[in-house]
Amino acid sequence: MDLAAIFAVEILYALASLVVISSGLAVVFGMMRVINLAHGEFMMVGGYATIVAVKSGINIYIAMLIVAPIVVGVLGVIVERLIIRRLYGRLVDTMLATWGLSLLLIGLASMIFGNTTTGISPPIPGFAIGRYQVNGYSFFIILAAVAILVAMFAVLAGTRAGLVARGAMQNPAMASALGYNPERVYMLTFFAGSALAGLAGGLFAPLLGLVPTIGSAYIAKAFITVISGGASVIAGLVSSAVLFGATSQIFTLATTPMVGEIALLLIAVVLLRLLPQGITSRFFRGAM
Repeated sequence: MDLAAIFAVEILYALASLVVISSGLAVVFGMMRVINLAHGEFMMVGGYATIVAVKSGINIYIAMLIVAPIVVGVLGVIVERLIIRRLYGRLVDTMLATWGLSLLLIGLASMIFGNTTTGISPPIPGFAIGRYQVNGYSFFIILAAVAILVAMFAVLAGTRAGLVARGAMQNPAMASALGYNPERVYMLTFFAGSALAGLAGGLFAPLLGLVPTIGSAYIAKAFITVISGGASVIAGLVSSAVLFGATSQIFTLATTPMVGEIALLLIAVVLLRLLPQGITSRFFRGAM
């Protein structure tokens, strides 16, 4: 029974991690069709913002949940105004520009913080389940993932801003005719996606030793999760996170973490071969 509880917690944590890591990219790519190859570096900036804030005396929860999203959200607005807004509809150019941005952010972080590993301690201690030790902070990540999904659904489905954002992405000319400024909607949407990336970086800062190149550990999983989910932002994110998170963690617990990563990639290849438009192209149609 104790071992089954541990397995359940680890699998839920794996699902939650994919949701947290991919939520910002789901907004930026899923809604705006912008391929942001600097998504991992946005998370890295959120992690460093959290660490700097904590070491400056700010409460760790305020640093993770407020400071990191605001810092990266503002960074996202600057990037959108200076670079992204000139490249909408030009996927290759956007990829090249954001790839260059990722290299720039890595270089700046290396100059400021160096190449040494830095981090902070998790604010929630571990505890025992029977004979096994559980990381208490894993439950906080699970709760954070649920809160992110609820907030995304509430905004997109239950607010005028969410309706305007979805409408502007689908038909900017009609949104403009109704009196809304599509450019402002794009900017605010990119801010939201960037803020979610910063939140993810802040949440994972206590778990991982932070280095300037850590973004590469996030970007592949985030893109695989979002692309495999398909056009529906929330339904696609949840369905792909459940599939990949459960598969990876089951193989990790049964064998090794390396085998778990390989299993995730293999299931992604098979899924995209069978469903090139993603899970929600066949299942959960019409879901948000």
